[in-house]
Amino acid sequence: MARIPPHIIDEIMQTSRIEEVIGEFVNLKRAGSSLKGLSPFTDEKTPSFVVSPAKQIFKCFSTGKGGSVVTFLMEKEHYSYPEALKWLANKYNITLPEEEEQTAEQLAAVTERESLQIINEFAKTHFHDRMHATEEGKAIGLSYFVERGFRQDIIEKFQLGYCLEKGNDFTEAALNKGYKLEYLEKIGLVKSKEGRNFDFFRGRVMFPIHSVTGRVLGFGGRTLLSDKKIAKYFNSPESIIYNKSDILYGLYFAKGDIIKYDNCFLVEGYTDVISMHQAGITNVVSSSGTSLTHGQIKLIRRYTPNVTILYDGDAAGIKASFRGIDLLLEEGLNVRVVLFPDGDDPDSYSKKVSSSELDDYIKSNTKDFVTFKAEILLQGTTDPIQRSKLIHDIVHSISLIPDQISRTVYTKEIAKRFDIDPTIVEQELVKLRKTALGKQNSEPEQNATEVDFTVVRKPKIEQPNSNDHELEGQLNATEYDLIRILVKYGTLIIPDEKRELSTEDVTVAQLICNELFRDELTFNHPTFQKIYEYANEGINQQKTTFQAKHYLRSEDQDIVKIVSEIETDKHELSHNWLKEKNIETNYEIDKLKAAVSSSILAFKTDKLQQRINEIRKKISLLGEDEIDKMEELLIDQINYERAKMRFAEQLGRIILR
Repeated sequence: MARIPPHIIDEIMQTSRIEEVIGEFVNLKRAGSSLKGLSPFTDEKTPSFVVSPAKQIFKCFSTGKGGSVVTFLMEKEHYSYPEALKWLANKYNITLPEEEEQTAEQLAAVTERESLQIINEFAKTHFHDRMHATEEGKAIGLSYFVERGFRQDIIEKFQLGYCLEKGNDFTEAALNKGYKLEYLEKIGLVKSKEGRNFDFFRGRVMFPIHSVTGRVLGFGGRTLLSDKKIAKYFNSPESIIYNKSDILYGLYFAKGDIIKYDNCFLVEGYTDVISMHQAGITNVVSSSGTSLTHGQIKLIRRYTPNVTILYDGDAAGIKASFRGIDLLLEEGLNVRVVLFPDGDDPDSYSKKVSSSELDDYIKSNTKDFVTFKAEILLQGTTDPIQRSKLIHDIVHSISLIPDQISRTVYTKEIAKRFDIDPTIVEQELVKLRKTALGKQNSEPEQNATEVDFTVVRKPKIEQPNSNDHELEGQLNATEYDLIRILVKYGTLIIPDEKRELSTEDVTVAQLICNELFRDELTFNHPTFQKIYEYANEGINQQKTTFQAKHYLRSEDQDIVKIVSEIETDKHELSHNWLKEKNIETNYEIDKLKAAVSSSILAFKTDKLQQRINEIRKKISLLGEDEIDKMEELLIDQINYERAKMRFAEQLGRIILR
């Protein structure tokens, strides 16, 4: 990938809106001046993921992750720094320098994850082109999709393709391109047997499977042969980029409309998703023929709490899928169901009727899960014992719902439907809930708590190596405080009044950098030191004092994370409002000089104490014949002790002022 010039990086960061980007992954809701949603990095029931549009940063209080829009893409999609910038540039139509053709040697230097993703992108294009550019592709692959009723624009949208029957067409093309055979096999596109390499998906129409951001993670391949001994569908094998339990087919195309309509239609197969899109219903995804998993449900829940399952008329298949309904209920989702006429599925029915008729059918046949499950399970059942077991099964599903009000509503519904005393249903429900809670309590309890973005939180910063365990925490505290002031108030001018540390009008950043440079002081924490050096370089070379947003644009994500922690701070009250109301405050910014002075002095005091401790350790290791050396060290120690006392006196005056 060509190097992105700094001025284009600035354009990307200035144009990108973090709330828009994260909104493609998380259903964000307004919470004061910020936005809140469920964490995309962990499983949680109470939202602790916060986005600040004003500061263009995010913070996940469940995992501690935080940073800029670039950081988010790197954390969520495992992008490299350049890849995240490229993704943002594509989204906001920002032109990047032209990329040079990569050689085999350059490709070998790319990480395995990136290599596999690059190969998948190549395969998607190869299969799509072969379907349109070869006689076999047009006669077999393209004709199949056309016969299924898919328009050309839909074929292009979902990037459908065909793998030639030849056996090694793709393999030869990929190897000639310079891709490693090892990676081609690992990703499941190529198989090797007795020294011969061949295409795994040969003779199959291809369905690319996309990530939430549109990257191709794997493929589904459908055979066009009627031989029952041949599997109808093959999917890519599990790899570091493809985990089918955490992927929903079509989510990349559906996520925007899922949020828009606050509902997700769930179907079974690839063609169901594609046909629904063609019919104008675009908030639809598929579990790709596999049983619904917790990972897939969590994906849905990030965008909406409402799921509508679209079933075909196969009663046996519906009963087998009831476990999926229970999983959805257990995760707190609201579940509704639509049953298509016998012999039809979403794919076939959507082609029989117009788009408006399909929409009307879905609306008029949507049922809550209790009504649907009762109708399916009790259909044709007259035996009282069997009927009792089936009712118990429905009550068990209700017991999985975490929301008490929803459980109460469904309890009354089932009692009314089956003419049962509501007390009996409630007793059974309580018993089932107690059993479930008992099992949960045997495991470590994880309580999710509501988090206020405006509360100051001391970051979890990795401790630097230190032999002085007694001082370690204190050193980190003073280092963090000085870096916090440097980042937060660096551009402000020290108030024009009688000074103790400077005799000229300077910015906070200039004062801190000058003081540390003069005394040759550094930070123990490596990231703090990088921020200090970055600020010092800006002052000395660029004659610029950086604002927090400049640090957030750094390629070094450790810097971005620390600065985003600092930016996650209390909101200042309006100074005009305070003046109008004649209110005195103890806000740090109101006493900026004292805050800066005390932070610098505390930092220096700790550095002196660190040197004193080093001297004490050296003295303890001296032998009886090293008296002269001991005297030198003692003199140094006394001088440091005196300096420390002077700093302590100044620090006391500043704090008490």
